[in-house]
Amino acid sequence: MAEMDTQKNIYLFIHGRMDLQEKAENAVIAKGFSKEKIIMAQPNKVGEIGEYMAMLWPPPKPDEIKFQKITKIEDKTEEVVGLWGGVSKDDIESIPFE
Repeated sequence: MAEMDTQKNIYLFIHGRMDLQEKAENAVIAKGFSKEKIIMAQPNKVGEIGEYMAMLWPPPKPDEIKFQKITKIEDKTEEVVGLWGGVSKDDIESIPFE
């Protein structure tokens, strides 16, 4: 498992589950990120190479949070809505989300 630099931003994907936002933020904070470093992911703005993503998975009823590091940003693909479709990432770890 790779070490995460908790001084970098982390983009949180909750897939529309606003009812789980606080719980998801608390899980990210428990991994060492400050609340100020947590950015709610938006389809029209992506992060930077070297920053992180935390994603509730699988939607719509997540049972884990996937942590990933952004490794490359290209033009978006057709499979994913928004600019995040062009983001390549490496999996770091998954933790249970209960």
